Parts: sequence; C-alpha cells; structure tokens
Amino acid sequence: MFNSIHENKSALESGTSLLDILEHYLIQIEANQHLNAYLEVFEKSAREAAIIIQDKVAQGNAGKLAGTFVGIKDNLCYKNHKVSASSRMLEGFESLFTATAIQRLIDEDAIILGRLNCDEFAMGSSNEKSAYGPVHNSINPDYVPGGSSGGSAVAVSAGLCTVSLGSDTGGSVRQPASWTGTYGLKPTYGRISRYGLIAYASSFDQIGTFTTNVTDAAILYQIMAGKDPKDSTSSSNLIDGDVSHSAPMRFGVLSEYLNHPGIDSEVKSALNSLLDTLRSKGHIVQQFSFPFMDFVVPVYYVLTTAEASSNLARFDGVHFGYRSHVAEGVEDTYIRSRNEGFGEEVKRRIMTGTFVLSNEQYDTYYRKGQQVRRLLQDKTSEIFSQIDCLVMPTTPSTAFKLGEVKDPIEMYLQDIFTVHANLTGNPAISVPLGTHSNGLPFGVQLMTDLFREKELFYATELVETITA
Repeated sequence: MFNSIHENKSALESGTSLLDILEHYLIQIEANQHLNAYLEVFEKSAREAAIIIQDKVAQGNAGKLAGTFVGIKDNLCYKNHKVSASSRMLEGFESLFTATAIQRLIDEDAIILGRLNCDEFAMGSSNEKSAYGPVHNSINPDYVPGGSSGGSAVAVSAGLCTVSLGSDTGGSVRQPASWTGTYGLKPTYGRISRYGLIAYASSFDQIGTFTTNVTDAAILYQIMAGKDPKDSTSSSNLIDGDVSHSAPMRFGVLSEYLNHPGIDSEVKSALNSLLDTLRSKGHIVQQFSFPFMDFVVPVYYVLTTAEASSNLARFDGVHFGYRSHVAEGVEDTYIRSRNEGFGEEVKRRIMTGTFVLSNEQYDTYYRKGQQVRRLLQDKTSEIFSQIDCLVMPTTPSTAFKLGEVKDPIEMYLQDIFTVHANLTGNPAISVPLGTHSNGLPFGVQLMTDLFREKELFYATELVETITA
C-alpha cells in the first residue's frame, strides 16, 4: 500500500486524502526509527502542502506527482529547511534556496517528506560514516544498507516514503539499491541539474532516484531532467525517457567484471542465469574485454579526492561551517574548526586529495588519472558502438554486517563495479536480481550509452519481467 506513484495516485482518485497518505507515512517512520533513516521529518511543511494540493486534486488540476511523498538525501537543499550533509560541519544550517531537481518535483505537486541520513558529505560505501549514527538495513538491521545514500534506499525499501532522491558519485545510489532490493538510477552526467546539491566531486556527482519499480524511475527522470541555467554543466540534449523499444536488444558483458574473483558465487550464478534467459528470448549477448578494470577504483579515488579537497576548502569555520569554540587566533580557528567539524573519512579524503594536487605529485597522480579517465571513456564508447546495454554486477556480494569492514581500502573496493559509470558519465541503474541464501537481496547493474536512458528503461523492463 502506498508503495508507488501509481498506487498513491489511484488511492487519491478513490477518495483517500493526501493527509491520510501522509499519516500513513508518519506512522511507518515512527515505527521504524531504529533504522535511523530520517534525520528530520518535515511534518509541518508537508501538512501545509498536502492541504493546498488536496484542493487542486478536487479542482482536477493537480500535477503529475500529486500523492507522491519524497524523501531527500541530506545533501540536497530545500529552502527554509535544514541540510547538513550528515556532518557536524553544517549542523543547524538552514538552506536559503531549493535544488532545481527538488523544485521540479514540487512543481508537479510532489510533497517533500523529510531529509534522509547519509555518509558524511556523501563519502562512504556503507552509511556508517554519518555524524548522526549509521543507517540500518531494513531487511536485516544488523547489516549496513550501503552508502552513501543509505537513508534514501532504506526509506523506499521500508515504505517510509513513495520515492526518494540520492546522489551518486561512485555508486552511492546503485550500491545501496542493490543491498536493499530497490531500483537505483544514476542518469547521464549533466542530465539532471546539480544546482542545490552539496558538492563532493563536481565532475562525478549526479542526482539519482530510489523507487520500487522502473516506471516510477522513468517518471521522476523525465520531470527532473533538462537544461538548467543555474548549472553550467547541465545538458541541453533532448530528453527521451519513454519505456519502449521494438527490436531485440544487443547486450554486452565485460569478461573481467563477470569473472572477477571477488564476486560471490550466488551473485554470479544469478547473473549468468539472467544472461541465458535474455538469449533464450532472442536478445543478443556479446562478451567484451575491458582491460582497464584494475585502474577504475584507484583512478576514481585519485580524482574524486582531489575535487573533494577543493570543494570542501570553503568549510573552514570562517567562510562557512562549524567554528570551534576553543580556538585562539586565525590559524588555530582554521585547524580546530576543520578538525572538529569533519569526520575521520572526510578528513582522510581531503588529505589524500591535497596530496595528489600538490606540486610534487600533480603530474604523477592527478594528470595521469585524467589521462586514464579518457582511456576509460574512449573504450566504453567503442563498446557502445556495438551494443545497446551493458550487463554487470552492481556489487560483488550482499551487504555486510555493521562494523564488519574496518579497512578503508576494503571499503573502497565495494564500489568496484559502480565507479565505471561515474568515470565515463554513462547512465546506469541497479535492478533487483535475487535474494541470497543469507536472506539479503542483490541487484544487477545495467548501463547504456550517454543520454540513452530510453534504452536503459527498456532494458530494465526486460529484466523486471524476467526476475518477476
């Protein structure tokens, strides 16, 4: 009940009021506080919006998303509401404007329900790095939900909102979607405006969605996508998000991904079974070699930490952010404010990024990383000249237990299959594929060529039909 845009719209048409639907979500949120998905519920503004939109429903002029309640990741700005990036650095900060993506949903009468927990400044793969405590997986609370958009994934998985927004810099939408049994979409870089998204790594970040089905993902995409004069990196390419395709699809598989030694045997078996079924239904499945796989995670962390070092320099206790109460003098204010305001993982990435941007290391790391990124983009483009869609694992395994992974490198490797799409800018989605013998879900990742979301949604529909 109330698990999709269509269900909520049907309930409205049948006489259920928006306040009734809101009350349902408030009860669910209260009953699932142990998951720590919501940092704040915007109950007052949600009620006010529900009353206004209910009148529009009665008059027959409500928008496409009337009845849809949206949870937003805590790095997305919503005017006159708090946003903290789940960091002590921005504790108590209230936004002065609304992110373009959120505004476009509001313009279609969506109601913003609250802000959702995430890894601090979107840096993490488990949602254990929030200043406000870890998020727990709704399927089994002893396990992590994935990160950094873990709160957004859990909110949809547990039915605490209709849909939710996250951000995806290296897999932060797709990885938690895989581990919570939801659909996690990362559109083409520049397809959805980043205006109002607190930056982590500007050439990687992209706002994405969590839904319970592909139709909802396509609806949200079509509403949010498009050129925005407030974001110079947003694309003016025409939007084509229809879920339709006439001919058999040409699928590709990267042998280094499919045969990676780190893949869980049950995940690999389910992936091979899916490929066999696609073949049996007349679709073409080709295998390709991708010789750069060993470089994707190192290059990703070299480039994103460099951008993070630059983007987070403004949070110094003087220009923006938390200011230490015990600092004495200018230099001490900078040092103490940043040391007290940022968590361990954020400080690790800032320091790494500062190192790779230093005069002595710039050519060795940053310039070389950009050159490898170009190789990855060229090779991926070459593959897509021969196929419609790549099929790969979203994650090597299912979720791990809270506190189980302590080594930062091991944590970084959780993104081994998702960072590819961020390095190249391609659209990708995680689709629920199966349930492991341990009782936890896992997904399959689909990727298409730049700005080919139409094919991505169609491929997702095919997989959805097979896995149903």
